[in-house]
Amino acid sequence: MYPATATATGPARSAALADVPRQLPPGRVRLLCLPYAGGAASLYRGWSALADDRVEVCPVELPGHGRRLGESPVSRLRSLVALLATELEPALDRPFAFFGHSMGALLAFELCRELRRRGAAGPEHLFLSGASAPDAPRTRPQIHAATDEEVKRELRFLGGTPPELLDNRELMELMLPTLRADFSVLETYHYRPEPPLTVPITVFGGTADPSVRPQALHGWRAQTTARARLELLPGDHFFLHASVVEILGTVAGALDADPVGNLA
Repeated sequence: MYPATATATGPARSAALADVPRQLPPGRVRLLCLPYAGGAASLYRGWSALADDRVEVCPVELPGHGRRLGESPVSRLRSLVALLATELEPALDRPFAFFGHSMGALLAFELCRELRRRGAAGPEHLFLSGASAPDAPRTRPQIHAATDEEVKRELRFLGGTPPELLDNRELMELMLPTLRADFSVLETYHYRPEPPLTVPITVFGGTADPSVRPQALHGWRAQTTARARLELLPGDHFFLHASVVEILGTVAGALDADPVGNLA
C-alpha cells in the first residue's frame, strides 16, 4: 500500500486515487469512480472534461490494476472494501459521491455500508451502473477458478474487451490473475442484511445488457430509505462508454436537486 502523503498546497494523497484531489470550493462534490472487473482508473479518463463544473471526477485505482499493477490484486470483496475505505479517507474531507459500474457498483454500495459501520460521513449520492441488486441471485457461471478459455469466453459474452486483446496470449497471461481476482470478488460475495442506507441512489442500466436485465435492477430500491431512480440507457453491459454525457448530466442533476424518482 502506498502511504497517504500531504502536499504543501493541497489535501493528502490517497493511495487509491489516480490523481491528487484538489481543494474544492463550496458547492462542489468529488465523484469517486470505481471500475468494473479488469478495469483501471484510466477508463474514466476524459470524464473530467465532460463533467459539470460542480463535479470533480476522481477515478479510483484498485490494487493490481493500472498504475498499481505491481501490487497483488485482492480477491475478496470485504477485504477490498476495508482497504479502500482506509485508502480513500484522505479524499473524504469534502462532500463526495460514489459512481461504480458492474463490480464497481457493488464496491460502491459496500463502501457506503463500511463507512457507516466506521461512523464516518457517507456520500451525498450513490450512482450504481450495470449491476443487479446485491441480494439478487447470480445468473452467470462462476469462472474465477475456470480454465483460461472459459474466462475468455465469458469476456466475449459480456463484450467490451477488444478481440485483439483476447487473442493476444502474452497480454492475457498478464491480465488473467487480475481478472480472476476480480471475478472472485464478485463470485464469493455473500450479501448480509443490514438496515437500508439513507443515501439517495441512482441506478443506470443498459437496455441490451445480456448479464443484467432491466428487471434485475429494481431490487436496489430496498437498499435505501431515501429517493431512488432508475435510468435505462441504450447498449450492452458496457453502455457507459457511449453514454458518458448522459450519465454525467444525470449525476449533476441528482447532486444539484436530488430528482424525484422511483425504482418501482
